[in-house]
Amino acid sequence: MEIVFVIAVILFVITVVTLLKAVTTVKQYEKGVVERFGQYKETLDPGLRFIVPFVDIIAERIDMRETVIDIAPQAVITKDNVAVTVDAVIYYVVTDPKALRYEIADFRFAISKLAQTNLRNLIGDMTLDQTLTARDRINTSLRETLDEATDKWGVKVVRVEVQKIDPPQDIADAMSKQMKAEREKRATILSAEAYKEKQILEAEGDKQNEVLKAEGDRAAAILRAEGEAKAIESVSRAAEEFFIGNAQVLKQLEVTQASLQDNTKIVVSDQSKLINILDMLKEGDKRRIVPIEK
Repeated sequence: MEIVFVIAVILFVITVVTLLKAVTTVKQYEKGVVERFGQYKETLDPGLRFIVPFVDIIAERIDMRETVIDIAPQAVITKDNVAVTVDAVIYYVVTDPKALRYEIADFRFAISKLAQTNLRNLIGDMTLDQTLTARDRINTSLRETLDEATDKWGVKVVRVEVQKIDPPQDIADAMSKQMKAEREKRATILSAEAYKEKQILEAEGDKQNEVLKAEGDRAAAILRAEGEAKAIESVSRAAEEFFIGNAQVLKQLEVTQASLQDNTKIVVSDQSKLINILDMLKEGDKRRIVPIEK
């Protein structure tokens, strides 16, 4: 009886262990590389998975997330023989867990050395000024080179960022002085341009004021001329009426003189009736007019 109980317990334990070995969980961000007797069998996707216990094992769990590798700083000689210190970071993702497991022994070490070598080659073909101004080109060229080299390892290089390119201290000091001089020069130019703009604006304002003043003077002169013209016209009209009236009076006086030469005697009591009498004489009326005593 005791032997049966012991055997049952042993069988139960074996069953539990077998089930535990047969069931495995693969996390969302990883994949599992399964080996059977040391040989690759399959790649497990995320979730609850089953394998043959004691025969199949998960040899490695590969992280499928984007990963970063920091490349150690190194001294590099530029084309114009300037020693600069350069470092970079690499971002990559695994595309083939099987290739990463079996095609390269130490991927992180390999890609770091590959990046350092290609950085030396790239910067060695550039002058110091080019390396400082062509960082984007360096990043792009290095990424393309590393991506091509690591493709057989089941890895895709997403991007590469050169973090720093540091020249020697004496060159850095000289560059700092040059940049300071450039900033001062730029500030002087901006100040001069601002002063020039101010002078132009003031000149434009003065010009506008002169134009407005001239237009005002011209308008005033036109108004004065129009007033004077109207005054002259009024005077001319009055003079014309005056001379026409005088001419009529003169004509009537001539008629009167002619009448007097014919011994026609005219007496008036009121000077205002002179014009009427002259009209009568002009018509040839030779009657004698006797004055009225007041």
